[in-house]
Amino acid sequence: MPYAASLPVPRPVPTALVDDADEREIRAAYWLTLDAINFGSGWFPTLRKLPGLSGYATIATGVRRRFDLRGPWTATELGAIGRFELARVLRQDPGHELIGLFADSLHDLGERLLSGFDGSFTALVDSAGGSAVQLVDTLARWPSFADSSRYDGRSVPFLKRAQIAAADLARSGAARFEDVAELTMFADNLVPHVLRLDGILTLDPELVARIEREELIEHGSPEEVEIRACAVHAVELIVAASPTPTTAVAVDQLLWHRGQGRMYKSRARHRSRSSAY
Repeated sequence: MPYAASLPVPRPVPTALVDDADEREIRAAYWLTLDAINFGSGWFPTLRKLPGLSGYATIATGVRRRFDLRGPWTATELGAIGRFELARVLRQDPGHELIGLFADSLHDLGERLLSGFDGSFTALVDSAGGSAVQLVDTLARWPSFADSSRYDGRSVPFLKRAQIAAADLARSGAARFEDVAELTMFADNLVPHVLRLDGILTLDPELVARIEREELIEHGSPEEVEIRACAVHAVELIVAASPTPTTAVAVDQLLWHRGQGRMYKSRARHRSRSSAY
């Protein structure tokens, strides 16, 4: 596949753990907290964005600011966090539907950490025994990270946020996993968009027209599932064809960053309102 050969060499995922236990707990807390609310692309056009930043970057900046000023929320605090507090941290309207969904997801994360891991973020990470797949399997059972669609009568477990949490923990040094290569790409709406504009994915012209009219594509509809699933398959083909050994995680990161370019930002991508991405 010429496309695979044309891509820059993706960066490998680091494998070293942070030595300091307190710092590792903070990093694990940051990524698990952020990835518990790493969704909402269907609502992002309605958010109050920071100048020059995307919807995701606006939310991530708010979470980072909170960590820098006051440290992590504890599991107990997450379990009780209110819409007004969360809206203040993220500088959004507390009545916005997405803020309520964020609060629900953080409640679930906090409650599960308290009930199963003594409120410790690193205890959750370490419970996976060095396996990214095991951590994903654990998170996938929680409402705060669940992401499975139905297609033609069968379950399609995309698990976007559970998988990106495992990758983020590894990249940050909060975890060391031996099986990161077994993760798929993180099926969202940006990487499929990049692959479409790069000529790798071809969508039905009527669907393209709907996307370019900025119509919402129903989450779980056949076309929405197909967009995500075909992107996952395409990335696996890119990995297999790459002249340099790589992983879906690394290719996903490369394509996601490519999607920040002006050409990709200037064209509408599909948007669906769900807690999946």
